[in-house]
Amino acid sequence: MLRIQRSGNGGVVLTLSGQLDEENLAELKTLIQSEAEGHRVALDLKDLTLVDREAVGFLGFCEADSIELKNCPAYIREWIVRGRNPE
Repeated sequence: MLRIQRSGNGGVVLTLSGQLDEENLAELKTLIQSEAEGHRVALDLKDLTLVDREAVGFLGFCEADSIELKNCPAYIREWIVRGRNPE
């Protein structure tokens, strides 16, 4: 289960809690697209407990699209980097 909490102060921060997987990526994409018009969007990942491969790819795409990944756990950061630079 994924919980998304929105906060804003000049920009929008979506705090993600729980599990981010392929099943709930569509909802997150829709939220980001609706917020992106005129606002800077950031994703706070400090409370994520589990991500799947599709979610890691999506987070890498978000970062490449100028969406800040706040409090990104080291293991998720490593997977994003590996996805960009396959060995």
